[in-house]
Amino acid sequence: MDLTPYKDNQKTAYLAAEYERLQAQRDEVEELMATDEEMRKLGESDLATLQEQQQRVREQMDAVFAEQKEAERFPNEIILEVRAGAGGDEAALFAADLAHMYSAYAERQGWSVRALSESVSALGGYKEASFEIRGKDVYRALRFETGVHRVQRIPETEKQGRIHTSTASVAILPIRKQVQFDINPADIEMEFSRSGGAGGQNVNKVETAVRLIHKPTGIDVRCTSERRQESNREKAMQMLKAKLLELKEEEESKKYATERRDQIGTGDRSEKIRTYNIPQDRVTDHRIKQNWHNIESIFSGNIEPMLTAVTDAASEEGSR
Repeated sequence: MDLTPYKDNQKTAYLAAEYERLQAQRDEVEELMATDEEMRKLGESDLATLQEQQQRVREQMDAVFAEQKEAERFPNEIILEVRAGAGGDEAALFAADLAHMYSAYAERQGWSVRALSESVSALGGYKEASFEIRGKDVYRALRFETGVHRVQRIPETEKQGRIHTSTASVAILPIRKQVQFDINPADIEMEFSRSGGAGGQNVNKVETAVRLIHKPTGIDVRCTSERRQESNREKAMQMLKAKLLELKEEEESKKYATERRDQIGTGDRSEKIRTYNIPQDRVTDHRIKQNWHNIESIFSGNIEPMLTAVTDAASEEGSR
């Protein structure tokens, strides 16, 4: 048995050492059994006990690996990105509504939410914004929220009472700790600027904000949450890796789309997934063709029923 993966893993290294200790005892007993007939009979019981102990250790190591694999598939840390789409200032206000909705839901779950970067419109909406959310099962719960969200409502500035349609895109980017995703430094353009906003004199006077541009794809990220430039650079690099991994997974998803049974939430940012119709007090998820009411409560973070319905539908599709 090759113990190298278990030895290299911090959580199983001690178990691998125990496995080797038991193996050494087994080798010793087998050696004695081979040279002495009387010892052979006596050693059979000891050998069976050692084999059972080794089997239990092996099962423990495999259980740790399985747990880590599940944690890597559904990490407890994500980047939530909202971006205004069609609709100008109304789209930016809607993007802010979505950000507040998810933040409120996160608080209900006991998760931590931290703004990484924000670009605010003239009316206080979000042109785009990124948030770090940490908590148990955060990606498992929110993984199907990626896509285009649409709102239909009468803007406060609309004097004739016409309903306007605006859109905003949401991206849920899992932070996978174990994935090795190397980026060529030559492919990255780095810019520094003042963070601005709250945070004291340091934030306003020192160029702590970091923007990274991945030249081959055109993907750019910006981080302003930390007080030190180095910390913002590390966080921005984490965001960039998450976006590049998302792009890779999206391309793979499209490549094998015809072979996939589970078509609920493909992870494509261009997929229109949900409409929030304010005048009719109705939210419709277009993937599962299901409606919910009480939009005010939903925007206040009461989105558990929607998340559960989509997740259940995806599980049913996957099991067919």
